[in-house]
Amino acid sequence: IVVAALIAVNFGLTGQGTFSKTYADLVVFFICIYVSAFAWSWGPLGWLVPSEIFPLEIRSAGQSINVSVNLLFTFIIAQVFLSMLCHMKFGLFFFFAAFVGLMTAFIYYFLPETKNIPIEEMEQVWKDHKFWGKVIRDEDEKDIEMS
Repeated sequence: IVVAALIAVNFGLTGQGTFSKTYADLVVFFICIYVSAFAWSWGPLGWLVPSEIFPLEIRSAGQSINVSVNLLFTFIIAQVFLSMLCHMKFGLFFFFAAFVGLMTAFIYYFLPETKNIPIEEMEQVWKDHKFWGKVIRDEDEKDIEMS
């Protein structure tokens, strides 16, 4: 949001303007702050959470799907970023900030806490969750055991 505001002040909706060296350094500084904060918070979660929630029987398959989807979307974002920046200008940074807000809400409401929970008990954690407990039925568990 700070980066978007700094760019908006200088370039506005037209995209025309210039940065002084000091102002450009300030923008780069805040981008570095964002990257550092992401690396310490959201960045590793795409790798950590799936390794904690998949049962042992499907963990390798789940992780491989996770890695594939993660790299696919990283590729897509890398390909469209400059085009989006040209069209959305400083609004692109607000767009990504909105997604951080959506991710935070999703994690808060839909991802159960996994700290200090053995992998063998994860199924019960999902059953006890206020949302996922309504989705997971005991019949699903019996169908899996029979096959």
